[in-house]
Amino acid sequence: MLVRFTKMHGLGNDFLVLDMVTQKIKLNSALVAKLADRNFGVGFDQLLVVEPPTNPDMDFRYRIYNADGSEVEHCGNGARCFAKFVRDKRLTAKDRIAVETQKGAIYLTVTENLDVEVDMGAPVLSPQEVPFQSEVQAVTYQLDAEGATHEISAVSMGNPHGVLIVDSVETAPVETLGPVLEAHTQFPAKANIGFMEIVARDEVRLRVFERGAGETLACGTGACAAVVAGRLRGLLDETVKVCLPGGDLSISWQGDNTSVMMTGPATTVYEGQIYL
Repeated sequence: MLVRFTKMHGLGNDFLVLDMVTQKIKLNSALVAKLADRNFGVGFDQLLVVEPPTNPDMDFRYRIYNADGSEVEHCGNGARCFAKFVRDKRLTAKDRIAVETQKGAIYLTVTENLDVEVDMGAPVLSPQEVPFQSEVQAVTYQLDAEGATHEISAVSMGNPHGVLIVDSVETAPVETLGPVLEAHTQFPAKANIGFMEIVARDEVRLRVFERGAGETLACGTGACAAVVAGRLRGLLDETVKVCLPGGDLSISWQGDNTSVMMTGPATTVYEGQIYL
């Protein structure tokens, strides 16, 4: 079968996007991993799938697969690319797009300058729902790993995150500590691990070791989780510029049970076809 695809990126976090509204494709984890191989496949951090909605109040269904073939709940950078894709492919002409995900509805707004604002929903802080193993909910938790105790915040933005504050992202042990904390026993579903350096109350630098993908150039849900963690600690203002290796995002959170709003670009790299 000859399948059409689009290669996109959000601040360097790269995606293969499949239109499964007009194409019928049978995906499995082995096929996804084969496509993700940067030497023998197309190569990507995540595969994004556009499907018809199961809920009549939604415009589309949005599914995400990591490079290892595992399906995950949410991807913020991917959501921005999703909005650009369905507009570019004329699957919708709406400026505000309602999308189903595994964790519920999200809303994507294409701005006048063609950036995409994503309503990421309210953060989940209950340990049982993150999920994170703790008998009580707290702003920070202590995790023992690599012969040391690490203070982290546990936040779900539709997918689980652990956020550490570091003196410098340049010297942070992302490659070594990231995979250890990702698979820590207190994160039963594994987690994305963010290393955040606070520059000012309205600016942070961030590197993220993503669950099932390794360190990426940008992580939208990770940026949201980091700002939530910083706000809960009383260290950040309501709107924060998050500087990732691939570029900058604007993240806003008023606190309590309000939605986290993320704004940033989405870029199409090329169109292609591949035999499956």
